[in-house]
Amino acid sequence: MGSINKQIRVFANRVLQNRMFSRSGAEQSRTHLRELLEGSSTAFIYKVIGLVIGYVFTLLVTRTLGADAMGVFALSVTVLNIFAVVGRFGFDLVLLRFVAEYASQGRMDLAKEVYLRSVKVVVPLCLSLSVLLFFLSPIIAEYVFRKEHFSTWLKIVSFAVLPMGLISMNAESLRGLKKIKEYAFLTEMSISLFAVVLLMVLLPFAGNMYTPLIAYSLGLILVFILSQIMWLRNSKVKSVPCKNTIGLKSILNVSVPMFLSSSLFLVMGWTDTIMLGIFRTEGDVGIYNVSVRIATVTSVTLFAINTIAAPKFAELYSKGDIKKLRDVVSQSSKLMFWGAFPVLLVIFLFPSFILGVFGDEFKAGTLSLLLLTFGQFINVMSGSVGYILQMTGKQKPFHYIIFIATLINIALNAALIPVYGMSGAAFASMVSMIFWNVVSMLYIRSYTNITTFYFPGL
Repeated sequence: MGSINKQIRVFANRVLQNRMFSRSGAEQSRTHLRELLEGSSTAFIYKVIGLVIGYVFTLLVTRTLGADAMGVFALSVTVLNIFAVVGRFGFDLVLLRFVAEYASQGRMDLAKEVYLRSVKVVVPLCLSLSVLLFFLSPIIAEYVFRKEHFSTWLKIVSFAVLPMGLISMNAESLRGLKKIKEYAFLTEMSISLFAVVLLMVLLPFAGNMYTPLIAYSLGLILVFILSQIMWLRNSKVKSVPCKNTIGLKSILNVSVPMFLSSSLFLVMGWTDTIMLGIFRTEGDVGIYNVSVRIATVTSVTLFAINTIAAPKFAELYSKGDIKKLRDVVSQSSKLMFWGAFPVLLVIFLFPSFILGVFGDEFKAGTLSLLLLTFGQFINVMSGSVGYILQMTGKQKPFHYIIFIATLINIALNAALIPVYGMSGAAFASMVSMIFWNVVSMLYIRSYTNITTFYFPGL
């Protein structure tokens, strides 16, 4: 890890010597680009390792238990994510924004206060939702998914609602402190790592359809414990005493729009899986889920850059430094494009071969993979539009954009899945993703005069 980061630093210094920077403000641009390169390189490494471990988990499930097991696992995790997002109520993104802002001002006392106030809301809410999911699981299984046997899986994941909610809270708080290694490990690597280890231990003794979900849920509990230790250790930062306080009402004014946007993102991101589960078999859901996982590789650089860029957006905007903000957006957009383009080529050239690694039956998702990958590539080319809007106080307009995109997504999924199955779901996801990215990009351009889109020659 150290040698890789050293090479990144050398590369950054060489890049910064060219004439793309004017002499005025060149040193500041160097600093921002260096932070982007170093922080995103760390996040990128963890993301790639996490993806590899995640694919190992998927291979273990598909090769030992088949596509049906992967499908019911994907549906269960979808429901878990829905309940966890509701339980967080947008407080995870609130922590990212305020911890980044207050930490940059040396006011960790306020950052900790926001954290404690947020946790006091999230813990009882997640616990209530966990109990609700446990007792409503038979109703959800029978009347939503029309699969009575699905009830047991829902009861299993009900115990993981609180751990998943708090993992995100702790991770985003660490991200606000620019603890990129800790954040990337928690969000992109740790859950898959623990799940794989536990799955390998459990399979020889209890190799049935429930095993992957049990391993995943236990992994979440272990990661939560680890995330709490990381936050407590890193939040012991000396700060300037401040008599000011921030009330819960002020936090809610920010969290509610962010919660609504996060909820809509979740609905838009998982409507395809849920509707496939309603109208099609678990096998179709499993094949489609693998296609989604592969297509997501295209946006690895988007995640990596956003890991360090998001807190910088909040920091620079709070200082009113739009020029530096514009520089960071421009630099990050270029890095995202060139990181994603080679991946796009590989997937478009060998889609059937890649899917065949998971089993011949997964080749049926070839068209779905191509559509999903194209949507992800437009997502990357559009830049960090979601984080720019949410970190610069424009969370409400962003919410409205995502709301419209969600309606488009639901309508297309409902119309296309019964007829075209997986391909219809992929088309719906692609169209809605392109819509919210393009509209967000145009909105940012209108109020900040910042261009987030990047394509060579344009």
